[in-house]
Amino acid sequence: MPILSGTSRLAGIIGWPVAHSRSPRLHGYWLRRHGIDGAYVPLPIRAEDFVTAIRGLVAAGFQGANVTQPHKLAAFDICDTVEASARHAGAVNTLIFRDGKIIGRNTDGWGFLAHLRASGIDPKTGPALVLGAGGAARAIVAVLQDEGVPVTLANRTRTRAEELATLLPGLKLLDWDRRTAALADNALLINTTSLGMHGHEPLTIDLDRGSACLAVADIVYVPLETPLLAAARAHGLRGVEGLGMLLHQAVPGFSAWFGTTPVVDDELRRFVAWDLIDAK
Repeated sequence: MPILSGTSRLAGIIGWPVAHSRSPRLHGYWLRRHGIDGAYVPLPIRAEDFVTAIRGLVAAGFQGANVTQPHKLAAFDICDTVEASARHAGAVNTLIFRDGKIIGRNTDGWGFLAHLRASGIDPKTGPALVLGAGGAARAIVAVLQDEGVPVTLANRTRTRAEELATLLPGLKLLDWDRRTAALADNALLINTTSLGMHGHEPLTIDLDRGSACLAVADIVYVPLETPLLAAARAHGLRGVEGLGMLLHQAVPGFSAWFGTTPVVDDELRRFVAWDLIDAK
């Protein structure tokens, strides 16, 4: 446990539940590595207590907090200022407290692009096919569009995809059952669904027909190598696992709260996900 002083910087992660989160382990590692007088703690807050809790954190001198389910939309509404990243994503996952004001941003898209680049893949490699239409999909599509990458999206529920398309002009929609055929026209395949996650059905897509596909990214990180990534490796395609997105998306918040920009490296990866790595 860190020994705190009267000037310690404090931040945390707000959710319900939140005990499963790897964020305290991640931020705790960076705090120790950089010798920072501070702490990052889990904050289990029920939905009905969210607004009161946030006001309390501001009053208590916290620097800010990460926000996870079920609070991402409520966090959007409580902010005095919402940055473009959160407006485009439609949700807030990072709160920054400054001079009694609350600033909201979304780092999911930034984290995805940073991890993609760290894996040696240029987002502008070519058109992208995104599977899924949830919050992560929206954030990823938004940053890809900002990079000038044409994006096609397929979702199991068509209406969800159509709702997303109204918010992100230029997004091309595709019926779910045409996802394999679409690989012929897309260089990057991105899975943002829960398919392939431990305890869920695998994603079914035929990479043999992906003549244009060069790389496959899966934001699922339990397991680290999903069936989709295993198939990509078997077909000689570049694979990008989901853990790196989790690590990279934490960088902007840590920098804002603690005044130091941390580095994502293999040592951090092993520390945060030792159980997943050992289980490979």
